Amino acid sequence: MTDKIDTKSRHITPAGGNIFADLGFEPKEAAALKAQSDAEIARTVEMKIEIMGAITQWMKQTGHKQEAAARIMHVSRPRVSDVVNKKTEKFTLDSLVGMASTIGKKVHLVIE
Repeated sequence: MTDKIDTKSRHITPAGGNIFADLGFEPKEAAALKAQSDAEIARTVEMKIEIMGAITQWMKQTGHKQEAAARIMHVSRPRVSDVVNKKTEKFTLDSLVGMASTIGKKVHLVIE
């Protein structure tokens, strides 16, 4: 018989809260870490929106409806709808880059 793993949640950081403060970082450091994290998330969302816009523009230029675009990109029609409606939370950057590559788009990453 195997021992049961304790998976009970003991604390939940509320939406908009600062997880770094909840983890015990000093207030100044927690604020700096949260600001850095928020900035990284914002950059990722911006990149997702840019790729989604390129896919949507390709659909407009080629006249492809969602069903045809889905077949070409090897995804479901609802996934294409989520791209068109910019539901960024439903996608990783990797999945969007893959979709863009499938339609002949090149995504360039610049690291400075």
